[in-house]
This record gives sequence, structure tokens and C-alpha cells, in this order.
Amino acid sequence: MSGFDPDWLALREPFDRAAREAAAQALDIPVFAARLRERRGPDAALQVLDLGCGTGANLRALAPQLGGAQRWRLVDHDPRLLAALPDVLRGWADAQGWRADGKAQAVRIEGPALSLDVAWQQADLAGDHDGLHLDGADLVTASALLDLVSADWLARWIARCRAAGVALYFALSVDDRLHWRPVDAADDEVQAAFRAHQRRDKGFGPALGGSAVHAALPTLARAGYRCTTSASDWHIDAAQGPVHRAMLAAMVDGIASAACEQEPTAASRVQAWRDRREALLAKPPGMGLVVGHTELLAWLD
Repeated sequence: MSGFDPDWLALREPFDRAAREAAAQALDIPVFAARLRERRGPDAALQVLDLGCGTGANLRALAPQLGGAQRWRLVDHDPRLLAALPDVLRGWADAQGWRADGKAQAVRIEGPALSLDVAWQQADLAGDHDGLHLDGADLVTASALLDLVSADWLARWIARCRAAGVALYFALSVDDRLHWRPVDAADDEVQAAFRAHQRRDKGFGPALGGSAVHAALPTLARAGYRCTTSASDWHIDAAQGPVHRAMLAAMVDGIASAACEQEPTAASRVQAWRDRREALLAKPPGMGLVVGHTELLAWLD
């Protein structure tokens, strides 16, 4: 359940997509996009910088909602993920019936309601990111990144975006809500250790974890941003088929492994919890899990 593993990214994508679709009405992305275009003119291309892009899931979710002409610059530290982008983006475009042309470092996608020019670069977001210029950018976005970074990292990026007059959209930040069905007596102990593990240093300094959005809001407000949030929860249910069962198995394994690493003295109790959870996967009606996430939009008037 590594945040940067391609298999994990592929496994979580349908749950991310469903969660974001559920939040879309509250966020009203088309109105947000119209607000961004006011300073450029209705026919100008929106300039979007995507941090920690992975294999482009954030673009695939957000670009159709933004609509119209867009230019995306995707950034990630992992060359394996960046190398996969051309095939992944062309496959996505083909599935929509859109045209996609491109090469190793850029892809152009044309659909009936949008045109995308997509380029990418490798960069270490945890290091010196001054080289990631914001000149001309309208929007900085990231998916499943905000909870990995530190308060200092976040404050620096907000300050840079404020100075450049750039809007922000942080998608799918975990918010500490985990609700299992059925309940197990050890849920609270295991989840407390898991939440503490989420706040370990992920390379950016002490991670914000489930407090990420809560920490971001006052920092954004002090910088003059207006903000809106919406829940974007994963709903995972073993009764819904093998994809859901695979996701539940990954969640049980990932949570248990992190909890044991965080609290080695509780390893036997955590392993017993894991065994009980895994046993439920094979028994109807199985098991369910809601994982809380929050979307955060921020813009300047």
C-alpha cells in the first residue's frame, strides 16, 4: 500500500474517481474553471501544474470538468511513473473516443469539449522546488499529496502560489475518518497507531496526515484565499465484487503493517485484528470500509 507504487495507484483509481464524482456537485468545478478563465479570456488555455502526478490520475479526473483548452505540466519524482504517462494518457483518450498524439515528453489530446497539451518533468518535490516556476500558471493541483507533506512545506507553497496569484486544488486528502463494517474491538487501537504512522516524515518533514486540510485552511485564509471543501470518501464493500475485495485486502494489510511498525509492542494484537479482518473477506456479507477524504479548492478574488 505504498503511495508511490504503480499497482497501488491502479487499485485505488476507481475509488478515487467515484469519491471525486460524489464531491463534484458541491465543488462546482465548471464555475471554478470559469473564474480561472476570467483573467485570460474564455478561449485561452488554462495553465495547470500538477504536483506528484503519478500516472496522471488527477488530470484524468479534473481535465474533463475544467473543459476547454488546457495546458498541463505534470511533475513527479519517479521516472517509472513518468515513463508510463504516454501510454496511459493515450489509452484514456482512446477510451473516450478522443484523438491523442504525442511522443516521449508530451501528448496532445483533442475531444469535443476540451483540448489538452500535456508535458511532464521529473523533480523532487521534497527538495528545492524553486525550479518549478509558476509563471503563467492559473492552477496548482495535487491529488493524495497534501497529507504527506509538512506544515512548513505547505506554507512555502501557499506563499509561492499567493505571490503568483495562482489558485489551488488539493484532492483526496485523508482526514482521519475510518469506519469499518462490522466493528472490531481492536479497531480503535489499530487505527490510532496507523494515524500516528501517517504523520511520520515522508520526505517533506513531519507529515500532516489526517489534519492536512484542517492545517491548510487557516494558512490559506491568512494569505487571502477563499476556500471551499467537500467530502470525497472511499466506499469499499466486499459485496460489490473482486475489485472491492482486493482494495479491502490491501487496506487491511497496509493498515496492519503500518500499525505494527508504529507500535511494535502491539504486534500480536494487530496481527489478530488482521486475521479477523481477512477472515471476513471470505464470508458473506463480507466487510465494508469508509475512508474519509476531503477536497480543498482555494482561489483569490
